[in-house]
Amino acid sequence: MTRPPMPDHRPDRVRFWRHLRLFRRDILSAQPERLYRAKMAEVRLPFLHSVMVNTPDLVRLVLQDRATDFPKSTRVREGLRLLLGNSVFVTNGATWARQRRMIDPAFEGGRLRESFPAMWDATQAMAARLHPGELEVEQAMSHAAADVIFRTLFSVPIEDAAAAEVYQSFRAHQRSSPILNLAAMIPMPRWVPRYFPRRTRATAAQIRRLITQMTAARMQAIRDGTAPDDLATKIMTTSDPETGARFDTAEMVDQVAIFFLAGHETSASALAWALYLVATHPEWQAQLRAEAQVLRPHLDGPAPDFSILRQMPLIRDTFREALRLYPPVPMMVREAAGPECFRGRKLGAGAQVIVSPWHMGRNARIWDAPHDFQPERWQDAGTRNCARDAWLPFSAGPRVCPGAGFAMAEGVLMLARILCDWELRANPDRVPEPVAQLTVRARGGIWVEMVPAQG
Repeated sequence: MTRPPMPDHRPDRVRFWRHLRLFRRDILSAQPERLYRAKMAEVRLPFLHSVMVNTPDLVRLVLQDRATDFPKSTRVREGLRLLLGNSVFVTNGATWARQRRMIDPAFEGGRLRESFPAMWDATQAMAARLHPGELEVEQAMSHAAADVIFRTLFSVPIEDAAAAEVYQSFRAHQRSSPILNLAAMIPMPRWVPRYFPRRTRATAAQIRRLITQMTAARMQAIRDGTAPDDLATKIMTTSDPETGARFDTAEMVDQVAIFFLAGHETSASALAWALYLVATHPEWQAQLRAEAQVLRPHLDGPAPDFSILRQMPLIRDTFREALRLYPPVPMMVREAAGPECFRGRKLGAGAQVIVSPWHMGRNARIWDAPHDFQPERWQDAGTRNCARDAWLPFSAGPRVCPGAGFAMAEGVLMLARILCDWELRANPDRVPEPVAQLTVRARGGIWVEMVPAQG
């Protein structure tokens, strides 16, 4: 077996400007190795006070027990506002609560079942694009996950002209967007202009223009009574139970932007790492391929029933383990609404409180063999207990990702569909290096050899 790749780590003590340069290059390698064992880490600067909480009790306090006392950081919004506007991902308080009341019903269990045929169609389209030879799976999974989003959200495949243009614009935005915006480090008045590269501004504007066109067209179709019954229609026709209001076009553009980012970028990251992990563990892969054959009777017909996912528990455990080792969003930043005291350290109002799914998922005080790929661990009740507070790929508490069930279904289905037809092999000379960009990706991509499965 091959141990999954990890980023390099900086020394425990470095000068601030070197730390800042490392941070701009990659969030993960800018962290010291001791954070896999530390209970808390603290940074104090004249313009920034932050703590990373690394124990289940503090994580639970911040994300669940007193979530309203630790809202989303306003600094994080600075780097995302060009694309995400006032979406549910960055809002707080009454605005966030109203948005969740209208969004959550679209992702309830019954709606997920209704979206499954569109997810199946996207999975079948992905399978038709695969071919023997080395494949850069990050890009392939990015394309496939974007197709899932367009089919389930707007009932169009990625080949649709508008969908294809959004996808290409988003890839350009990823390449141009800085990991660290200066305003995220140094607080500035709202009237001070924020610097973004010209290309970043242009691609964000292009994406929002295209999404506005698609959203306005759907609004008109709803008024005309011709809209398909998909996720976009469900969200746009759901009234706030407290006020009776619905999203207007401008508000819906913000929400679609985060649905696309969360539902495409994060799924692509998780799937690519899962494929690599499976490729480096051939004996486990053989068991998964045998389990995936449950899909074979359905390959030339309509989508199977949603319940077929229950027949692939090992593949589900594999995807869970990939999310533990490589959570797409490696760090979540909250902000103390008032004075706090953590482990004897005083925090003032506005202090940044970081919860790291990356470090909690590999915390040596919580997990056995924390850096090893051991999907069989999920068959153990002790692991499931650890997961309650330390497995955080979708966050936890009131702000848990509403699409968590959607993402798990998509990951299991796509992984199974690939394994149904292909043997995956890893090239020992092309070991991926994890880096944190918008999500946890690999410098230079993740390369896997695709070999037609025998039998």
